[in-house]
Amino acid sequence: MTGTMRVAVAGAAGRMGRTLIQAVFEDDELQLGAATERPSAHELGADAGELAGVGAMGVPLVGSVAEVLEGFDTLIDFTVPQATLGALHSCCATGKGVVIGTTGFDEAGLAQIRQAAQIIPILMAPNMSIGVNLMFRLVEQAAQALGNEVDIEVVEAHHRHKMDAPSGTAVRLGQILAKALGRNLDEVAEYGRQGQTGARARRAIGFSALRGGDIVGEHTVMFAGEGERIEITHRAGSRMNFAKGALRAVKFLADKRNGLYDMGDAL
Repeated sequence: MTGTMRVAVAGAAGRMGRTLIQAVFEDDELQLGAATERPSAHELGADAGELAGVGAMGVPLVGSVAEVLEGFDTLIDFTVPQATLGALHSCCATGKGVVIGTTGFDEAGLAQIRQAAQIIPILMAPNMSIGVNLMFRLVEQAAQALGNEVDIEVVEAHHRHKMDAPSGTAVRLGQILAKALGRNLDEVAEYGRQGQTGARARRAIGFSALRGGDIVGEHTVMFAGEGERIEITHRAGSRMNFAKGALRAVKFLADKRNGLYDMGDAL
């Protein structure tokens, strides 16, 4: 990467958006070029830096990416699927790179992202924390070593405002586990339990989602065997971990013309 890259932050008035702006402010290689919020947000027109608590940056919040396409090189979007896909359309038409941290896409949305990646560079990851991506590798190794001798449960916890469940990170953990064990996740996933469920199927991969308070994000994969239990856990105490990972993703895309990447590529 050469020169200063201009970054746009979607959802700039939210918790993650403000953290991203703070991270950009502290990064010598990046510059905040644009900041967006939903069209109905009362923060529209406010200075993004002031909202993030870092002081005026001369970047007002606007209601759509389409209004500020000349102001940035790469968009960081941690919002909701519908908004992300709308912004992606604008970026695709103008050759802008996109870092997607949004989760909860349906298959049609994922297909749109794959199609856009034939034109522009996109890095998409359910979790951009370096620690979580290390967890992905450890979980894969544990599953390969333990095989079918244990029961596997994925437990995640997030703040009360999170929209999707299980989290995108939990789903990714399930995908990694299923692949390592040669299972079809759609066939073996169990999402919560209630009533007379009967004995647990050995091949099942269970998911439990907890929601409450201001929990940033916690994920545990439990490998429960006879007489012993192995747990691999990641707890996030700050959104800055995700923000720094997103900035790393921006820099990774700097010399890419198109393609769909994940944090494994950036790391």
